[in-house]
Amino acid sequence: MTDMNKEAISVLNDLIETSKDGQEGFKTCAEDIKHPELKALFVKRSGDCATAAAELQATVRSMGGDPETSTSVSGDLHRRWVDVKAMFTGKDEEAVLNEAERGEDHALKAYRDAIDKINKHNLVGIRDLVERQYHGVQRNHDQVKALRNQARARS
Repeated sequence: MTDMNKEAISVLNDLIETSKDGQEGFKTCAEDIKHPELKALFVKRSGDCATAAAELQATVRSMGGDPETSTSVSGDLHRRWVDVKAMFTGKDEEAVLNEAERGEDHALKAYRDAIDKINKHNLVGIRDLVERQYHGVQRNHDQVKALRNQARARS
């Protein structure tokens, strides 16, 4: 395996963890919220993250690597913190949306870092995949932020 492949696999495995974090984070949000439309949105976003992770895992396998299969430690800690915080805030809509947005902020940073590494190491073979997924994360972030702003305006 070439050094370029090793670097690409490392970048993709980091994004798999991020996608798995998103999958679990949105699942937690769906469980914590009562509003049916938001619940459906979070369930769909969780599924979208699972699809993204599977696509990244398949790419890692096609490059001869072992794909990451778990969430990150920081994602696990964030979800525990969300659960503890939710006990005290009553899991209101705005609080859940704040946490979803925080998770999406983390995902955007992870994808930006990945794109920087791709450019630095000229990993053109994975650029299109990562950029396409980055734009999906950006759309998720913007939608969650808009919903959070609407919830804030109602309270």
